[in-house]
Amino acid sequence: MTEPLLHSISRRHAIIGAGAIALGGCAVVRGPNIPQLYVLRPQVPASMGPRVSWRLGVAMPDAVASLDTARIALTRTTTTMDYFANAAWPDRITLILQRQLIAAFDSSGRILSVDRDTSGLEADYVLQTEVRDFQAHYETPNGAPQIVVNIQAKVARMPQREIAANLNATQQMMAAANDIDSIVVAFNQAAGAAIGQIVAGTLAMSAPGA
Repeated sequence: MTEPLLHSISRRHAIIGAGAIALGGCAVVRGPNIPQLYVLRPQVPASMGPRVSWRLGVAMPDAVASLDTARIALTRTTTTMDYFANAAWPDRITLILQRQLIAAFDSSGRILSVDRDTSGLEADYVLQTEVRDFQAHYETPNGAPQIVVNIQAKVARMPQREIAANLNATQQMMAAANDIDSIVVAFNQAAGAAIGQIVAGTLAMSAPGA
């Protein structure tokens, strides 16, 4: 199965939507309302360093509406955005990233406690993030895309919510091939590296008042 990822769906299949991109020959066409779900479960690099004695709340990430979706985004020019047809994340990308950030801090073993900012946790710091890029970028129509992940983060000191640090996590990862499985692997790699940057930068904070 070597036909390119970018191709038109036959009329006997359901039309996914204007501007959507059909998946490659090995993908299954599932209809307009039943996309194939792809797991975003990035492997975050281990965070090395001393344990901190403060508590962290992780706020819901912000994102523009075109990114705050379960659809998997792609760009082919600097002015337009599309989505892969018949493919989606299991949830909105902001919800997934919030869960992944919490899991990464928790699994680091370096923090006193971490939870959602709305959970009632009495936090010493709150992590605020904005997803500015989370998409596959095509330089050529049939070539493998480059995955671009950019997450801007701010660490706010509580209870004043005074900004104590700014972090910029930007990662790019070339997909191994122009097929959805390779693209999802590259998304996981780029997202894992970006989350790792945020975890390392946040855990470098000294205790409030120190």
